[in-house]
Amino acid sequence: MRKWLSPLLATLLAVAPMAHANDGARWTPAEADAWYAKQEWLVGANYTTSNAINQLEMFQADTFDPEAIDRELGWAHEQFGMNTMRVYLHDLLWQQDPQGFIKRVDTFLSIAEKHGIRPMLVLFDSCWDPDPKLGPQHRPIPGVHNSGWVQSPSRHMLVDPANDKHFREYVEGVVGAFANDKRVLAWDLWNEPDNPGGGNYMDKQLKGEQERIAELLPQIFDWARAKKPTQPLTSGVWIGDDWSPGAASLTSFQPTQLGCSGEVTFHNYEQPEAFVSRVAQLKKYGRPLICTEWLARGAGSNVDTILPIARRENIGMINWGFVDGAIQTRFPWDSWQRPYTMEPPTVWFHDLLKADGTPYRAREAELFRKLAKTPRKSVPAF
Repeated sequence: MRKWLSPLLATLLAVAPMAHANDGARWTPAEADAWYAKQEWLVGANYTTSNAINQLEMFQADTFDPEAIDRELGWAHEQFGMNTMRVYLHDLLWQQDPQGFIKRVDTFLSIAEKHGIRPMLVLFDSCWDPDPKLGPQHRPIPGVHNSGWVQSPSRHMLVDPANDKHFREYVEGVVGAFANDKRVLAWDLWNEPDNPGGGNYMDKQLKGEQERIAELLPQIFDWARAKKPTQPLTSGVWIGDDWSPGAASLTSFQPTQLGCSGEVTFHNYEQPEAFVSRVAQLKKYGRPLICTEWLARGAGSNVDTILPIARRENIGMINWGFVDGAIQTRFPWDSWQRPYTMEPPTVWFHDLLKADGTPYRAREAELFRKLAKTPRKSVPAF
């Protein structure tokens, strides 16, 4: 595989692993703490180029846009002090052209590095359209949140065990290519595996999908870990009343997610008091915490209230959405039932920047920058 990687990537792959790199086992709490202690306070956004409707359009050869990436990641670092981004990949991109796909990811990582950003890369996802197709993607449905986002893998590929070979090659190929690459922050192996789809896709699951994910998820951790990455592996919890160890409300997937992750990751779009409660539940696992999705202004998850709490608690924070664009996540979730075509929402739901790079709220950008530079002990209690 290395013969077609860039010289820079080949050099990085030749670098010896970190001293605490695992030998194929899950990181211990001490190893997870040691890794986290070496990081700046992690702050960033879930990122898709503003002109891409989904992860396929972002990374396909015909629509991959290094200039947009360079411009927008520049805004992230300069205006918000961000040092990470959570970025979705897709198994069909690997199936179509492994060599070209890895080269484009390599290019993306080089641009991110230029702006002081180390992305978290997501391999699989159970949200939105379950029937992804390569090639030109449809244009956004007016007024609808994330109207073109696609799942990975497709529901039909998922339920057929004959595709396990492809899934394994995808995991091992991508993680293996960047396992020792300092430009990669972490691996999020499956986004919301217990999500039934969202939007108008809630009743589209095929028989056996959930059982297949439950079967695959621990194997995916094993496949990724076998490549001995120097970055942590994780899959974030997002649903349920109580995430504490042994809680009766844990879903069938969450023991695997919480039991296999090096750093514990989670999603939270709730009021500040609920965010604090979630943090208290997850601290019981004795591992560093990173919130990989948050910010839903209409639901009470706001920059002004949530971000200072997270900085004080030293929790990494990656909000949903950066530049207002084709994914249209300034519109709320209910836009699937009530498209905002006549009148836009008074308050943006997600996202931080207008298409021209102007902050949605200058105060939010100021708070991001300030907290990114503020020592934890200096953040006042709220």
